[in-house]
Amino acid sequence: MSTPPPPGPEQPQGPQGQYPAPPPQDPHAQAPHPRDPYAQSPYPQGAYPPGAYPPAPYGAWNPYPHPPRPAHNGVAIAALVLGVLCFLPAVGLVLGLVALRQIKKRGERGRGMAIAGVALSTLGLVLWALAIPTGVASEVWEGFKEGAAEETLSVKKGQCFDSPGGSLEGETYDLDIVDCDGEHDGEAFATVTVPDGSYPGDDRLTGIAEDKCYALQGDYAMDVWAVPDHVDVYYLTPTRQSWRLGDREITCVFGNTDGKGTLTGSLRNDATTLDADQLAYLESVRDLDAVLDREPEAYAEDDLDANTAWAAEVRDAVAAQSEALRAHTWTGDAEQPVAALVEELRTARGHWAKAATAGGPDAFYEHYDAGYAFYDGARTIDVREALGLDTSPPEYDYDGGEDSGGDLDV
Repeated sequence: MSTPPPPGPEQPQGPQGQYPAPPPQDPHAQAPHPRDPYAQSPYPQGAYPPGAYPPAPYGAWNPYPHPPRPAHNGVAIAALVLGVLCFLPAVGLVLGLVALRQIKKRGERGRGMAIAGVALSTLGLVLWALAIPTGVASEVWEGFKEGAAEETLSVKKGQCFDSPGGSLEGETYDLDIVDCDGEHDGEAFATVTVPDGSYPGDDRLTGIAEDKCYALQGDYAMDVWAVPDHVDVYYLTPTRQSWRLGDREITCVFGNTDGKGTLTGSLRNDATTLDADQLAYLESVRDLDAVLDREPEAYAEDDLDANTAWAAEVRDAVAAQSEALRAHTWTGDAEQPVAALVEELRTARGHWAKAATAGGPDAFYEHYDAGYAFYDGARTIDVREALGLDTSPPEYDYDGGEDSGGDLDV
C-alpha cells in the first residue's frame, strides 16, 4: 500500500501511478537566494509554494501611497515677509497671530514662519516706538516723499527724454531719459520752483509756467536763429497728487510744435557750449531783443505816447549793444565784420532817437522802419558767419503764438 503525497501542486505521475522521487541533491550546491528572481526554483514555472505570492513587477507603483503632506499656511508666509521687510510691523504681528491659530486648527505647516513673523514684527514695533521721539521716523518719511517726488519728476535741465505716450500734452507719470543726439520727444531747458503752500491749482501753475518758461528759453538757447521753426515751448507741472509728495518744480521743455513730433540733437547753446566771442555777441543781441519784445500792442495811431516811450528804450538798447561790441576784443576774422555792424548800429540809433520824439504816427513809422532795417540784415549775417553761428534768420510769428506750446502734468 502506497502513501499519497502531501497536498500541494499537482505532480506528474510515473508509469505505475507513483509520484517520481525528487532529484538527488548536490551536497555542495548553494541554495538559491529567496529574493533572486533569476534563481532556479524547484517548482514549475508559474507555480509557487502554498501561501506565496508572485513578486511585484519592477517599477510598479505602490498601491498604498503615503498620505499628502499638509500645505503651508499663506497667512504665515505673509507675516514672515512683513516681518523681514519691517514694513507695517503691526499688520505683520496680527497676521502672525492669526496664522498660529489657523495652523493649530487646520493642521497646516508654517508654524515656524508664523512665529518668526511675530518676533520680527514685534521688534519692528519696538524700533518704530524708539524712533518717533528722536525724529528718525520723520526723517524717513521726508526721504520717502523726496524720493517719490524725484521719481515723479525724473527729467533735469539739459536732459532729453521720450514720453511713454509719445505726446507732450496731457498727463504722464514717467519719462524715459534718452541721448540728445538721437530722436527724442523733448529737451528740458529750465526748472522753476513754485512757492510752498497749498496746491495753487492747474490754472495758476499753467500761468506761472507760461510766464517763466518763455522768458528762460533764451538763457538755454541763446542763439534763437539755431532753434528750428518746428520747435516750441512746453512745460511739466505738478499734479495735485505729486504736490502732496513735495513736488514743487515746473520743468520747461522744448518740443515739436505738433506735440507728437520728435526733435533730433540738443538745442543747448549757452556758456557751456559757446566760445568767448560767440557768447559776447549773443549776450549783446539778447539784451536788445528783450527790449524789442516789449513793443506796445497798441498801434501808434491809438497810443502814440506808449510807442514813442518804447522807441526811447530801443534807442538806449542799440547804444548799449554798440558799446558792448566795441569793448570786446575779437579774434580771428570777426573783428572787421563786427566793426561794420557797429557803424550800422550807430545809424539805427539815430532813427530810433527820432522815432522817440515823433510828433505823429506817420513820422514815427518812418523812423521805425529805418531803425529796424539793420536787424537781421547783411552786416548781422556777416558777423554770424565769422563767428561760426547760424546764418539763417528765423521766421517770426507776428500773431503772438498763443495757440502753440502746451503743458504736460506730472
